[in-house]
Amino acid sequence: LSGIGSAVGIGYPARAAAGVLSEDPSRFGSLFLLVVLPGTQGFYGFVGAFMIIGNISKIATMAQGLQLFFAAWPVAFAGLVSAIFQGKVCAAGVGLVAKRPRESMKGVIYAALVETYAVLGLLITFFLINSVQF
Repeated sequence: LSGIGSAVGIGYPARAAAGVLSEDPSRFGSLFLLVVLPGTQGFYGFVGAFMIIGNISKIATMAQGLQLFFAAWPVAFAGLVSAIFQGKVCAAGVGLVAKRPRESMKGVIYAALVETYAVLGLLITFFLINSVQF
């Protein structure tokens, strides 16, 4: 789910950046971070999946399997929702760069505020996985 959110989230600023770059290709560097930032949630989901995969061989009961399944939910849903909304914030940041190229980091800072909740989802998933008794 976090990968889906990242795919959708990257689409918003990428479309906006394509318009800006058609007018001024030299702004690619200042727009790149705004475009790729919503992709980090997909990476967090990947990390959560690897933590679960590392424990699959230890599963002995249905309850343990369900605990691992539900442990994935925080990173999955936080990643899905935050990536989409982060993409919208980043698209607004692209608009900022279009008008004021030197202000790109302000857009990145706003996007990083949304990122906080994806990181919290990963952190909760980490704690839940580590709390499963094998």
